[in-house]
Amino acid sequence: MDKVIIKNLVARGIIGINDWERVKPQEILINITLFGDLKKAGQSDDIEDSINYRTIAKHAQSLAENCQRQTVEALAADIADDCLKVQGVKKVNVRVEKPGAVRFAESVGVEIERSN
Repeated sequence: MDKVIIKNLVARGIIGINDWERVKPQEILINITLFGDLKKAGQSDDIEDSINYRTIAKHAQSLAENCQRQTVEALAADIADDCLKVQGVKKVNVRVEKPGAVRFAESVGVEIERSN
């Protein structure tokens, strides 16, 4: 299966279980790998035959900035569900991280895989 990769997409949103995390938006780092058949797009050179990564990135960023989830697990699941609604996406891998959330760690997060 072919892949479309969105790497290190940055969003700022409310995420976390602590009271102080529910007040001020934090940086959220999103990585998405979309699996599908890109053969037709490779032959036609037409975006309509591919998985439009720009549209998916905008949706993922909007979700992260507006859904105000408590856990990165829930946000990752939301993004994965949204991606699977896109025509041509057979499987998706989503990683959501909170940079600086734990002392002495660059970031913490989760990575999930979902398929149709």
